Amino acid sequence: MGPKVRLFLILFVAGMAGVLSFLLVDLEALIAALPQPAGSPTPELPPIAILKLIALIQPSVLTSLAVLVGIWLAPQVGLHAPLAEAIAERKPIWPSLGPQIAPGVIAGLASGVAIVLIWLIAKPNLPGEFITRAVEFNKFIPHAVRMLYGGITEELLLRWGVMTFLVWLQWRILLRKDIGGIPDQPPPTIIFIVAILVSAILFGVGHLPAASLLAGGLTLPIAIYVVAANSIFGIVAGLL
Repeated sequence: MGPKVRLFLILFVAGMAGVLSFLLVDLEALIAALPQPAGSPTPELPPIAILKLIALIQPSVLTSLAVLVGIWLAPQVGLHAPLAEAIAERKPIWPSLGPQIAPGVIAGLASGVAIVLIWLIAKPNLPGEFITRAVEFNKFIPHAVRMLYGGITEELLLRWGVMTFLVWLQWRILLRKDIGGIPDQPPPTIIFIVAILVSAILFGVGHLPAASLLAGGLTLPIAIYVVAANSIFGIVAGLL
């Protein structure tokens, strides 16, 4: 088994741990808590076991694709997963992990403060019903899901997969000298910045359907809050 295969397995297993953590969500209670249109009958749903299986399929496929995209394209544009690569190549871990700890802790704390500030600023402009439902909705998401899916799987999807692809795509289109040619210089900083911003904003926009469901429709303040709050950490993580 070569290093590339080992790297795929390491990242895939880490991502799937987050996907499988969804099994801890009480889907029956979550669905029952969602608002229903006035006067509409209670919808008939498949058995919860079937719903959970369906809920696992899409993120499993997307995680697999993101891991493959990153393994294929990241080295071409100078991006790496240092810790996972060190494990895959059977090298000492600390030289790869050590330099990441202080920036990660500082950036994580700063991002947490920023997210809280965004909430405090946005809260007076958000409908009370949306706030109540959002708080109740959050209670259904176990801490394991937040840490494993939010902390690992989403980073594989958005940074390792989408951001890497956007960097590679811009690099190939903007810097190539001929059709199908490979650029002879690494991507400039602006390409990374664009990819970081776009991938982070896409992540924020991806939360709008859930927000719309909770709010019974989107308003401008809700849309701005949801995109901003969910983009801020993506930008920081991309810079890291």
